[in-house]
Amino acid sequence: MKRPLARQWEKLLLAALLLTFIIAPTPGDIGGCGQQAQLLDAPAFFANKRAIDCQRCNECSFVFQSCYEACDPYAPLPDEFPTGCFPLVHDGEVCLHALHNASCNDYSAYMTDNLSIRSTPSECNFCPLR
Repeated sequence: MKRPLARQWEKLLLAALLLTFIIAPTPGDIGGCGQQAQLLDAPAFFANKRAIDCQRCNECSFVFQSCYEACDPYAPLPDEFPTGCFPLVHDGEVCLHALHNASCNDYSAYMTDNLSIRSTPSECNFCPLR
């Protein structure tokens, strides 16, 4: 008689464990990595991205028009993300880190003047077209 009762407790314990792991949010969904979920400041992000673009263009000796614009302190910067696009601070940090660590070959594709082959690192594709 005691064995069926033990079986019920085992099933309840197993169900509780499964629910704990199945319905929990994934770390990136709630600003994991120890950060609160905050929206990315567009002007600050674009200023930092421009600085990295200019630095990498100089390191890699690129002569693209986009490099001249990135290194021009008077060129206007975007002050907002596209409508409906709400990247988080962590997204921006990951993007800038990826740009900083990209090879010159990869960066060439990011900065090329040929728009038909220009690419964006997946880490920086905050709001892909649907």
